[in-house]
Parts: sequence; C-alpha cells; structure tokens
Amino acid sequence: MLAVFLLAQLVRPVETSDFESSVINLVSWIRLCIEILSVVIILLGIAITLYKVFRLVLTPGSEIYNQVRFVFSRYLIMGLEFQLAADIIGTAVSPSWDQLGKLAVIATIRTFLSFFLQYEMKGEKPQVKNTPVDTDADRSREA
Repeated sequence: MLAVFLLAQLVRPVETSDFESSVINLVSWIRLCIEILSVVIILLGIAITLYKVFRLVLTPGSEIYNQVRFVFSRYLIMGLEFQLAADIIGTAVSPSWDQLGKLAVIATIRTFLSFFLQYEMKGEKPQVKNTPVDTDADRSREA
C-alpha cells in the first residue's frame, strides 16, 4: 500500500505555482518578441538587398554584386543570432532532454551557418573595398 502511494506521488503531474507560471508566460512572450525581431531583421535585409539588386540591374556597368551579397549576409547573420538567442531563452525556463537536444541541433546548424557566412564575408571584404560605390552624393555632383 505504501509502495502504491509513493508510486502515485512520483507519477502525478507537477503543479506549478502562480509565480512559476507567470515567469514561464513572460519568457514565452520575450522569446516570441525576439523571434519576431529576427524575422523583421531578415525581411529588412531582403528588402534592402532587392532594392540594391534593382539598382544594379538598372545601372549598366555597375560592379557592386559582391557588395550586395555582403550587405545581405550581414542581415542574415544578425537574424540567425537573434533566433538562436530566442531558442536559448525558451529552453532556459523549463528544459527537458528533448528540448535540450533540439536546441543543440539548432544551435549547431545556426552556428555553422553564421561561421560560413562570416567566412565568406571576410573573403569578399577585400573585393568590396576595391569596388567603386555609386552613391547618391556622387550622382548629385555629376549633375
């Protein structure tokens, strides 16, 4: 009889206090805000890149392709960093082995993506510095 009681105590669901529920809800909202911010950063990068690509297409002879890729890579890396931060914050509240395993895989993939994007950006940086940039100020002087 005592063994059944102890087993029932181990199996019964753990009740959370109001404070713990409040903290979990707050962290969930913070995580959601950070994820939204990361999406906004990536969308902003896409919009800026598309604008620069259209300028590239409309300006014959312009050699700023690598510069456009460099700009877009910066936004992607920043978005990935924010998404990783959101995942870490979400797992910090009530981690389970399943959540920790998923976080490890996601963190590894995003870290490799960031590393290779930064590696590619370092390779492009010397080319970008040597590429002439057509700015609005230059065009106003020509007119």
